[in-house]
Amino acid sequence: MLALVAAAAPAIPAQPAKPAPVKPAAPHSAFILPTSPREGRDPFFPESTRPFEEAAPQSTTPAKAIAVKGLSWEGGRAMVIINNHTFAVGDEGDVLTTGGRVHLRLIEIHKDNVVVEVNGLRRELTTNSK
Repeated sequence: MLALVAAAAPAIPAQPAKPAPVKPAAPHSAFILPTSPREGRDPFFPESTRPFEEAAPQSTTPAKAIAVKGLSWEGGRAMVIINNHTFAVGDEGDVLTTGGRVHLRLIEIHKDNVVVEVNGLRRELTTNSK
């Protein structure tokens, strides 16, 4: 008798499958360093001026702040001393200048000059070897 009741019940139409909910993309964070104490400060070091120094635009170092101190040719390999730091062609490093520390890459060495790249700008420095 139970079979007759089940057979007499109207068939329920199948529900269409619902698409999975789309998750919204996570927002991207943007961190802007303050340029003055009025715009913000470091919560862990409130008296620090570091955030304002990093936000300041990098000044281009004058060519006279970077000087060739010495030039050496040994065994066909040239070496040059720039602001008390020794470089060979292709070497990179930070040098101290009157305006602060700058990143320098040595491109070429010639008898009368050297070509360097300072903060992305190419410069030609004269040597004092006569």
